[in-house]
Amino acid sequence: MDNVTQDIIIVSGMSGGGKSTALNALEDLGYYCIDNLPGAMLPGFESQISANPDLYNKVALGIDARSRESDLQVIIDWISLLRETGFNCRLLFVTAEKPVLIKRFSETRRRHPLTGSDQILPDAIDNEARLLESLCRWSDQVIDSSHTNIHQLRRQVWNFVDRSSSDMTIVLQSFAYKQGVPQDADFIFDARILPNPHWQDDLRALTGKDEAVSSWLEGEAKVIQMSRDIEGFMHAWLPAFQDAQRSYVTICIGCTGGKHRSVFLAEALAKSLGKNHENVLVYHREEPLWNKA
Repeated sequence: MDNVTQDIIIVSGMSGGGKSTALNALEDLGYYCIDNLPGAMLPGFESQISANPDLYNKVALGIDARSRESDLQVIIDWISLLRETGFNCRLLFVTAEKPVLIKRFSETRRRHPLTGSDQILPDAIDNEARLLESLCRWSDQVIDSSHTNIHQLRRQVWNFVDRSSSDMTIVLQSFAYKQGVPQDADFIFDARILPNPHWQDDLRALTGKDEAVSSWLEGEAKVIQMSRDIEGFMHAWLPAFQDAQRSYVTICIGCTGGKHRSVFLAEALAKSLGKNHENVLVYHREEPLWNKA
């Protein structure tokens, strides 16, 4: 069996640094993600990966300080073994500055995995940094999330994965203008001038992903015209971005509430661009707010 096509990414880092966000970003790219796998189980997991190359073609494993210190050396040895046997194995380390980590734990009220009756949060962070120092040194890339938001962190992870890919990643993001304009957009299209399903009583609670809303918007000439114009523009210019060796391009489409028009257009554009590009991701920024409206 040829193992070279199997891609394995180990994700480690400081608690609160963004490891879960990194794993979610990898899952969006089609990786089979497993979080908090004990290091001692890795040698046994290797045989599973080798025996199932189709299922485990792309794998991401999350490792954190809950692994025993002795397990961390097992992880380093396992990575070395995979590389020697032909796997494309990489280690990504996600961290943040100590004051940022303290603030994040204080805001979320989460318990740090190393805190206990005899260890306060700042000491737990110092202890974790010491524990993970060897993994940090061994990593292929360290991402510091101290001054990035969740969307920028996801893009950095995608860039880490796709920097050697022949096809760039296209990110389509819908958003609500009333929640602010995305700061990491390459292109922004404004759909607020289009007819709004919000004013239809039977459609208000639905989203642009629902068939009833899609059918209503498809019946509006201005919506179809904007959709075709955006598609034509992006189809014309994305090849130039790829020729310039861009790893990713983010296309944002906004409307008032980020629930109907922008969502519909983002989904439609994803289907169109997916015909010519392998890595097309769709992200609806306001989706967590839909059920609260």
